[in-house]
Amino acid sequence: MSESLPVGLLLAMAGGILDAYTYLNRGQVFATAETGNLVLLGVNLSQGRLDRVVYYLLPILSFAAGVLVTELLRRAMGPNAGRLHWRQPILLTECAVLVLVSLLPLGTLDPLANMLISFTSAIQIESFRQFQGCGCATTMCTGNLRSGTEHLFRHLTSPGSQSGQKSILYYGLILAFVCGAVTSGLVTPFWGGRTVLCACIPLLGAFLLMFREAHEE
Repeated sequence: MSESLPVGLLLAMAGGILDAYTYLNRGQVFATAETGNLVLLGVNLSQGRLDRVVYYLLPILSFAAGVLVTELLRRAMGPNAGRLHWRQPILLTECAVLVLVSLLPLGTLDPLANMLISFTSAIQIESFRQFQGCGCATTMCTGNLRSGTEHLFRHLTSPGSQSGQKSILYYGLILAFVCGAVTSGLVTPFWGGRTVLCACIPLLGAFLLMFREAHEE
């Protein structure tokens, strides 16, 4: 139920909202993936700017903490927590953290906001690793673009394979991510720092959808 395509699309939309949000409102950074932070950490380390090294190290550590917390929750809750799948409390945790981020003023507390979003990104990535049997990411697109294009090539060269459906899945996730970024861009002029709350809508949608799919199963 937590690996269905509709759940994946909703989570990818949330990922796009968050990535655009941190870029537009929190210092023009992309907080949902840490490659950029690692690069900037290395650049500033080479220049001896230790204050900036710490600045970029904090969201990296926050991301790592999110992975650890997710694994602890997975182990503590087991496959199910009563009527809840163990991934559903993860989504509620994400929403709670994003509400906290919305309360942080823009400017001086941007580093803290970006750390918290890095944390939520980590728990989402760690909790939702695949959809319909395909390894996917919902807070970044590079891997999805590679996999989608690879399966598109396989479909064109071997039409009888399942690669066509897999390619559609990957490109669908990318499209949902872009739709999330567009949503964030449209809402930011009106809501500013509270635009982050838009991500709670698809997250809660995924939470509720998992109930429905569990009932159908």
